[in-house]
Amino acid sequence: MAKVSVSASLENEELTMEERNLLSVAYKNVIGARRASWRIISTIEQKEERRGNENHVSVIHDYRAEIETELSSICDKILKVLYSRVIPVAKAGDSKIQNLEMKGDYPTGVSTSFDLLDA
Repeated sequence: MAKVSVSASLENEELTMEERNLLSVAYKNVIGARRASWRIISTIEQKEERRGNENHVSVIHDYRAEIETELSSICDKILKVLYSRVIPVAKAGDSKIQNLEMKGDYPTGVSTSFDLLDA
């Protein structure tokens, strides 16, 4: 995924609409899978806490933390690509708008997932 944006951006070329869409969809799919995993494991963790199964809760908590780390890492990677290679070379209005929307989506994706547990 990052290779698509990096290869075009290394030459200071703006991503085409197709490349921007591919980049966006690829990362959203990866993040979506992690968010779904996070929601499921959080639900299981809450059920086990209610049942008082502290051994299960401990293992589940560790796994949830691993998913959170992966999700944060993925979002950090896409943001790094956007900030360093994609946004600086965007010239067209549509391109800038889509890139800035993606920039706003990734931190929101992480915080939304993590805040669900507190709700």
